[in-house]
Amino acid sequence: MSDSFDLVILGSGPGGYVAAIRAAQLGLKTAIVERENLGGICLNWGCIPTKALLRSSEIYHYMKQAEKYGLSVEKPGFDLEKVVARSRGVAKQLNQGVTGLMKKNKITVYFGDGKLTAANTIAVAKDGKVTNVTAKNIIIATGARARDLPFAKADGQRVWTYRHAMTPPEMPSKLLVIGSGAIGVEFASFYNDMGAKVTVVEMLDRIMPVEDADISDFMQKALTKQGMDIRPSTGVQKLTSTAKGVTAEIKAKDGAVTTEDFSHVIVAVGIVPNTEEIGLEGLGIKTDRGHIVTDEFCRTNVPGVYAIGDVTGAPWLAHKASHEGVIAAEHIGGAHPHPMDKANIPGCTYCHPQVASVGLTEAKAKEAGHAVKVGKFPFIGNGKAIALGEAEGFVKTVFDEATGELLGAHMVGAEVTEMIQGYVIGRTLETTEAELMHTVFPHPTISESMHESVLAAFGRAIHI
Repeated sequence: MSDSFDLVILGSGPGGYVAAIRAAQLGLKTAIVERENLGGICLNWGCIPTKALLRSSEIYHYMKQAEKYGLSVEKPGFDLEKVVARSRGVAKQLNQGVTGLMKKNKITVYFGDGKLTAANTIAVAKDGKVTNVTAKNIIIATGARARDLPFAKADGQRVWTYRHAMTPPEMPSKLLVIGSGAIGVEFASFYNDMGAKVTVVEMLDRIMPVEDADISDFMQKALTKQGMDIRPSTGVQKLTSTAKGVTAEIKAKDGAVTTEDFSHVIVAVGIVPNTEEIGLEGLGIKTDRGHIVTDEFCRTNVPGVYAIGDVTGAPWLAHKASHEGVIAAEHIGGAHPHPMDKANIPGCTYCHPQVASVGLTEAKAKEAGHAVKVGKFPFIGNGKAIALGEAEGFVKTVFDEATGELLGAHMVGAEVTEMIQGYVIGRTLETTEAELMHTVFPHPTISESMHESVLAAFGRAIHI
């Protein structure tokens, strides 16, 4: 059996399903091949359900802080099973939404394991049957999965990946989080707010190492103040699981090795691209350290075959995958898209407090040869932040001294994941400090801190 299309997409995550919709809008007969759930990892097991969990922990955090707001709550508590059920319900709702979008846009969906057998053919295997789906063009959007530690495979009982941590069989009492990137810090924040004793270890010399150094320093202090044990320059050498817990051998910066017991461990040490057994080798598709190599329009080295999202490398972000999906679909459809500038992709971490950034850190800007002007504005100088009881945090902006180009913006505090888009738009429009200074920000809003940070870089801040 064989079906023919203009475009077939392998994988239906935030890259794949968005590419399919854009292709359909351009009049291309389009199909998707998905081995599990429409929406992929992000919608079903990543971005969306984790935010649902974090919302529950945020509300629980405020319940415990009610007295500060003149309110009273008797014996705040939670039902972990119901917290998880809400998260799964959110994922299910959005999965159904993507299913509806496929029908609305007349996109054919094939469920099964897909493998490229030619530059224009994907063989879809399900229940012992194989359907050959042919197309003029193919987009690979197979995503990535959590990386295991070589000495301790995740078992779902005591040693967890992010996927296990979203549907915990029980509440950890003493949790070890290995890795302090976005995934590690988000789960550390969730479980700490829910009452677990949390330890975070990071092999590099500071937590959240991709962020600006000032953000890392602030976050280490903030998480420590919340009761977490934060250990940079620290590695885990061995994990031994039992029915009752996990014993970890932890090597500190000074070389000292200690043995410590935990109830559970979350491994958040990066990802592995899903490139195995999908037919890359047979077609000679070029990879680099497992990731598919693409050009500015998401084309691989094989004509007619594109790749998008996590499978193509950093940054491993859903919004990057979606935008690449649009670029690939438009290139196939002849819509002449603009290549994506990865320097304008924002990063967000939904811990408490939130972290968001775009562009160069101060250190990276200097390494690139820029003479910089740097502005910082603390939330303690912002009326809305004080009124919300969220006065911890700051906004930092980095400008080129000669041209006024906004090189980078870095934020920590309440709602910064919503605010960062203002700077992203500014960078996309090649805005300088002049336009940002002349922009009127509404009062009272936390976003006024963004304006003040720009003013501060040029010695003109009003409220500090």
